[in-house]
Amino acid sequence: MSRPKITVVGAGNVGGTVAQRLVETNCYDVVLVDIIEGVPQGKALDLAQAGPICGYDCSVVGTNGYGETDQSSVVVITSGVPRKPGMSRDELLATNTNIVKGVVREVARRSPDAVLLLVANPLDAMAHVAYRVSGFPKQRVVGMAGVLDSARFRSFIAGELGVSAAEVQAMVLGGHGDTMVPLLRYTTVAGRPVSEWLPKERLEALVQRTRDGGAEIVSLLKSGSAYYAPSAAVMTMVEAILKDQKRVLPCAAYCEGEYGLSGVFVGVPARLGRGGVEQIIEYELTPGERAALETSAAAVRELSAAVDRMLAS
Repeated sequence: MSRPKITVVGAGNVGGTVAQRLVETNCYDVVLVDIIEGVPQGKALDLAQAGPICGYDCSVVGTNGYGETDQSSVVVITSGVPRKPGMSRDELLATNTNIVKGVVREVARRSPDAVLLLVANPLDAMAHVAYRVSGFPKQRVVGMAGVLDSARFRSFIAGELGVSAAEVQAMVLGGHGDTMVPLLRYTTVAGRPVSEWLPKERLEALVQRTRDGGAEIVSLLKSGSAYYAPSAAVMTMVEAILKDQKRVLPCAAYCEGEYGLSGVFVGVPARLGRGGVEQIIEYELTPGERAALETSAAAVRELSAAVDRMLAS
């Protein structure tokens, strides 16, 4: 039986760890693509040699081109540059727009039925780039951020209470980082609202730590950023799609009327299955939550408008 093929573009820490998680399931053949000669080939060879030890025998190929990516079921796009000292937000946006545009043109032509899973930042804007450039239906372009943010929030709550993270359920909407909108009323520990477990000021501190989650890791590492948790979040989404699990996960999805938002990628609860984003699930929001989500969407709209100008020029 042939395995679904998954292409991972970008063989850095996130992409390399995504490839490792995928091959260790022994369910998928993986193509690892990067522009740096030798890096994807070396990582693929290393992963192949781990197979006899870890008990997998799926194919893993490293390449600097896109020929081997034909007919991929999912394409995970991690490529892009982090913001460097002295680099403006506009410069970062322009650089990563060009990178993602080039990647999407290549993979969409070779895998016209794939689901595109964006990890590159700024995430919602890069999902917009992929949507515009690929011409794919909105269901087959999705961004990873909310799964990571909600996992961070769950881990902080579990640590605070001394309970298993499996007992904590959380939903996070909006953008990745400062504009994140945690739905505290829908956050539960062993089925009970988290507000019954923790005082308001402790909850607010955990929310802020979640918003700063990526920056906290960057400050500790000194160079580089998080990759274990981001790659685990990607893995969760890939499995939900290819195993048609119908899981409801917070994802950057294209809204057309949901939550009163239209024409914008933003973090919302989405049911993921074989077709990608099969449905956006609408929670009842308080006026404050709705306002926060609209603020988050407005920030994305500004970036998306800038992207549209770049793509038109």
